[in-house]
Amino acid sequence: MEQRFKVIPIRSDADIVTARLAARSMAERMGFTSVDVVLIATAVSEVARNIVAYAKQGEITVTNTHRGTKKGLEVLARDEGPGICDLTQVMQDGYSTSRSLGLGLPGSKRLMDEFEIVSQVGSGTKVTMRKWLR
Repeated sequence: MEQRFKVIPIRSDADIVTARLAARSMAERMGFTSVDVVLIATAVSEVARNIVAYAKQGEITVTNTHRGTKKGLEVLARDEGPGICDLTQVMQDGYSTSRSLGLGLPGSKRLMDEFEIVSQVGSGTKVTMRKWLR
């Protein structure tokens, strides 16, 4: 039977790799192009890295999804970390609180077809991303 979803706890850099590989594997099985597989894996790495860096722990769920006749892959990244004060600022290219390049969330948004972020200070952050089969 085909695996419909996978939940990956995120607590360390090793878990980032596990999440990336899980997303990559599911995308390949679903028939995504090699380019789209790389885009998905990269977006998953970025949101997983944010969990480790800012929330210390969370989880990523990778799921087969559909909307009407469209089939795709959905990634849900959740944590109960400090939350994000200013989503508008965080979604600007180049903004970073960790002296990185600041490409994480805006980069992930560009790599996927759909991207939604919800965050509450003191309660955590939830990022939902989707890539549709072409």
